[in-house]
Amino acid sequence: MAPQALIEVFERRFLAARPLPSFPWRSLEEKLKNSLDSELLLNILQKTVLNPLCVKHPPSVKYTRCFLSELIKKHEAAHTEPLDELYEALAEILSAEESTQCHRSYLLPSGNSISLSESTAIISQGTTGLVTWDAALYLAEWAIENPAAFTNRTVLELGSGVGFTGLAICKMCSPKAYVFSDCHSQVLQQLKGNILLNGFLLKPDSTAPLQPSVGTLVSPTVMAVQLDWDLVTTEQISVFQPDVIIAADVVYDPEIILSLIGVLQKLSVCQADQRSPEVYIAFTVRNPDTYQLFRTELSRVGIGWQKLPSHNQKLFPYEKHSEMVIVKLLV
Repeated sequence: MAPQALIEVFERRFLAARPLPSFPWRSLEEKLKNSLDSELLLNILQKTVLNPLCVKHPPSVKYTRCFLSELIKKHEAAHTEPLDELYEALAEILSAEESTQCHRSYLLPSGNSISLSESTAIISQGTTGLVTWDAALYLAEWAIENPAAFTNRTVLELGSGVGFTGLAICKMCSPKAYVFSDCHSQVLQQLKGNILLNGFLLKPDSTAPLQPSVGTLVSPTVMAVQLDWDLVTTEQISVFQPDVIIAADVVYDPEIILSLIGVLQKLSVCQADQRSPEVYIAFTVRNPDTYQLFRTELSRVGIGWQKLPSHNQKLFPYEKHSEMVIVKLLV
C-alpha cells in the first residue's frame, strides 16, 4: 500500500471511529521499518488525532487513547528516537474526561463531511438507535451512486436513528424535502442535534404540508418527526406525501417487520394522486430466517419486491462480515 493511500485509510477509519483491529497496522509496520524518518507517522497523526474535524468533533477519549498507544508501539518497535508529537498528543488525551457521547465523522466525495454525535455504547437509553449501523452506510453509498432517485423529490426515512443516511442524501442528492423520523424520544433528540450540527435548519411545524425552501436550490426542507409505526394513522402520515421512502437496518426482529409492513401499507394508500412511492430498504442479513420472514410477509400482503444489484463504490469504512442487501418494494 502506497504511503498516501495508507494515510487516507487511517484518516477515514479514525474519523469514523472504526475498530482498531481493522486498521492496516501490518502495512504501517513495514513502511516504518523501511523508513529512516518519522514523516509517515507525523502525517498519520495530522490526519487523525490532530485532524481539524476531529479537534472540532472528537471521537471518544478511550478510543483516541487506545489509538495513540498503538501508534506509539509501532513507532517504538521501528525507531529508537522518541517522537515528541505522539507523546504530547497522548499526554493531552490522558487528561481529558470520559463521556457517554462521542463523535464519528465521514468524508464525502464532494469534499464535504458528516459529523454525528453518538452514544459510546451500542445499547443506550433502552435503544440501539443512538449509533450508526453499517446498513445506513451501505444505503448512503447506493444513494450517492444513484442521486436521480432522490433529486428534487420528497423523501421520508423510517427509523432514521442518528441520521447518517438522510444527511448524506441531503448533502449529495439534492432532494426537495427530507423527513427524518423515529419513534424513540431520546433518539429523536439526538437526531435533531445532528441535523443542526451539519448545517441544516429544521422545519418546526410537522402538521403543515411540505414545501421546498424558498430561494435555495441546495438545501432541502428538513423535518424530524416522532413516528410510531403501530400508532400512526393514515391521516397523520398523509401530510408527508413522499415520493421516496427509505429505511436502513429495520429488518432484524419479527415484530418490527410486521410494524414496518403495516406503516408501508398506510403510506401506499395516502398519496393524493394515487401514485405509489418508491421504497428502498437496506439491511444486514444477520439471520436468514428473519430475512425469509420479511419476504414472506411482503408476499402475504401483496407487496412486490426486488433485490438491487450490489453497488460499485465503497465510500465509507465498514466491515462486510455479513451480506448487506437493498430491496426495492413495489407497494
